[in-house]
Amino acid sequence: MSFGDPNNPYGQQPQAPQGPYGQQPPVPPQGQPGYGYPQQPPPQQQQQPYGYPQQQAVPQQQAYGYPQQAAAPYGQPMPGMGMPTGYASWGARLGAFLLDGLIIAAVPIILYIIAGVMTASSISSASPDYSGCQTGDYTCMQNAANEATSSATPAGAIIMIAIAWLIMIGGTFFLIAKEGASGQTPGKKALGVKVIKESTGQPLGFGMTFVRYLCRYLNGLLCGIGWLWPLWDEKSQTFADKLAGTVVVSVK
Repeated sequence: MSFGDPNNPYGQQPQAPQGPYGQQPPVPPQGQPGYGYPQQPPPQQQQQPYGYPQQQAVPQQQAYGYPQQAAAPYGQPMPGMGMPTGYASWGARLGAFLLDGLIIAAVPIILYIIAGVMTASSISSASPDYSGCQTGDYTCMQNAANEATSSATPAGAIIMIAIAWLIMIGGTFFLIAKEGASGQTPGKKALGVKVIKESTGQPLGFGMTFVRYLCRYLNGLLCGIGWLWPLWDEKSQTFADKLAGTVVVSVK
């Protein structure tokens, strides 16, 4: 028995408070504070400690600071990625054509010159055999001269000509592959022009570019008027462009 506590002179253990009719008060659900406990604000409304800057929620579509860009129309490149600025001029097309021709023909021209020098030096040292020809038989003499020339052509010159021809063919297919994949050959890229399909705005691919190269021979008909047609055509198209459905545009 303890008399130290004036409110509990008999030393009894304290009991939990009871509700009406002796029932225990309901226990508050887990996660929610009971009566008399301070209410916690929702997570999104909790304030930062004093001195910290407030942060705003980032929209889901523009997370990580990347700006949203509008989608480009079908068949048109995105801005800054070779956007067409108009049809290419005739001068730019001619310059690109000549530059591509120089790129693929530079080495073959050198080889042809070497082969010509080798052949000329061999022919000068060869002498036709006119012993079997009668006096005044110019046909026999011409045949003898041609035979001496053909026999005097060195094998090295023939090899040079064959290598030059292969380089020309390989260079042409290289240009077709480059133009089909990106719309630009080295010459077109240097002059800032590009070949695209008029209906889609995309490069042609290897097959259609090869067909377009074959159609380019039609430009030479009627004294080459097909090559000059872009000068007055509203879309600056040659005959080959009209047949292949292509346009040549200037790009940034």
